[in-house]
Amino acid sequence: MLVVLSPAKNLDFESDLRTKEHSQPRLLDQAEQLVERCRQLSPQQLGSLMKISDKLAGLNAARFTEWQRPFTPDNARPAIYAFDGDVYAGLAAEKLSDDAIAFAQEHLRILSGLYGVLRPLDLMQAYRLEMGTKLDTERGNTLYAFWGNIITDMLNEDLAAIDSDVLVNLASNEYFSSVKIADLNARVITPVFKDEKNGEFKVISFWAKKARGMMARFIMTEQPQSVAELKNFKAAGYRYNAEQSSETELVFYRAERDQ
Repeated sequence: MLVVLSPAKNLDFESDLRTKEHSQPRLLDQAEQLVERCRQLSPQQLGSLMKISDKLAGLNAARFTEWQRPFTPDNARPAIYAFDGDVYAGLAAEKLSDDAIAFAQEHLRILSGLYGVLRPLDLMQAYRLEMGTKLDTERGNTLYAFWGNIITDMLNEDLAAIDSDVLVNLASNEYFSSVKIADLNARVITPVFKDEKNGEFKVISFWAKKARGMMARFIMTEQPQSVAELKNFKAAGYRYNAEQSSETELVFYRAERDQ
């Protein structure tokens, strides 16, 4: 199975790396086109486009200015160690074994507004460009229009490479909307994580993001061979709920006492 995650807004380019292994992003030509387009915008325009503060706008304008090829370990960092958000706290990549990282390189993909599709060890330079950004390019007025079928085609290549027809969607709606499901050569399985609050089970963003990371970690370490084996996920108190699940959604509940 192939697993897709969202990236994170927060980045970590400072902590020590546990490996020197790395690979090159496969869609750098497209990324460079987006960088060139963003370089045409002032910090104020970037801030308005991304709905971020003046300080963050200045930081990201500088990042686009400094972005350069070729990517090397001196100017870039493997994606799985560069993103630093709730999902990646759950994934805890720095604690994964070499075998799990090798498996992830084949079976885990990170969707990105700038880089399209990243493998875990693909080098990346710091950026902020969310998939939902309405950036006008010669391909249209959004990043969804810019990427078109490129992301889907690459996922299909990766599915074929591992001889799989299952894609596990652990990405947010914003990022998974970049995938053309009708053109995907796989059935999509979406795990959903719900926590009990005041007697009701609901998706709570912070916990759901962390749980998606933990599920990705479970897949990289346990390397399940079937969708049925995903139901064995029990990290942090979550348990599979058969009654609430369907053929395409695997629902996991966590009781308040286990939080």
